[in-house]
Amino acid sequence: MKLNLKTIALAAAAALTLGSASASAQDEHFVFIYHSPDSDSWWNVIKNAITDTETQIGVTVDIRNPPNGDLGDMARIIEQSAASNPDGIIVTIPDYDVVSGPIKDAIGKGIPVVTVNSGTAEQSAQLGALMHIGQPEYDAGFAAGKRSAGEGATRFVCVNHQINNAPLTERCRGFAEGMGQDFEDQMIDVGADPAEVKSRVEAYLRVNQDIDAILAVGPNAAEPTILALEEMGLAGEINFGTFDNSEAIAGAIKSGTINYAIDQQPFLQGQLSVIALADYVRYGVRIPHNVNSGPGFITKDNIDQIAQFAGKYR
Repeated sequence: MKLNLKTIALAAAAALTLGSASASAQDEHFVFIYHSPDSDSWWNVIKNAITDTETQIGVTVDIRNPPNGDLGDMARIIEQSAASNPDGIIVTIPDYDVVSGPIKDAIGKGIPVVTVNSGTAEQSAQLGALMHIGQPEYDAGFAAGKRSAGEGATRFVCVNHQINNAPLTERCRGFAEGMGQDFEDQMIDVGADPAEVKSRVEAYLRVNQDIDAILAVGPNAAEPTILALEEMGLAGEINFGTFDNSEAIAGAIKSGTINYAIDQQPFLQGQLSVIALADYVRYGVRIPHNVNSGPGFITKDNIDQIAQFAGKYR
């Protein structure tokens, strides 16, 4: 019988639930801290995972983030959360230099920490976290670049809506090297406003008419780019890949506007991180390795199975 990560996670949740009566601690209080602004709906899948897991294993998880995506504000949120002495913290690493101090301080106080999503396994280990759950961003970008090059693409642009988030740049750099190119000026900073993203993509494509591939680093970059390509009559004419999934992205894959999406399976990032902390706090059980929740590719071949869960579980 072949088990996938979701099956394993559900089994672990069931084991925690069954064993809760004899657990050394119950009703644990964790804090999940991420870096994106309130406007970024991609995190809804992780929030859904946390809500489900809270109920399944009997914990409480506060979800906090900087409303405007300011990383200095995120660092202060980590400090404030540590000061409240939670049973554990789950946190992203969007910029190691900005958040490493507060995370190390929390760990120094004896608060167990699991890192997720942004950042690397190496950075997580440097901080002293229990483990990292996420997608190796450079490797995922590299795989995407190899795929686009294999489909005939030769010159690309990477659309980045959150330029201060270092792992997103790693996606672009990996893509360039997967394409067999140097990573120089192929990344454009489009900002977070959808209208601005669309406008900047259109302007770039008008000036650089030899572009035959686009990589969007997430839905906030991809969805306005879909509109830009449709309005410019380029939908289906440019090899278009994106990270992550949404209803709009799923629709664009079905229509042929997007060739593929790179799925880091955010549901697992929310679910497994809570389970890992509960296992550690209750029983001293520690998963002895990091977990790569991605990458996987979503294409026309598997979109019908995945689309029904877009924005909720996928």
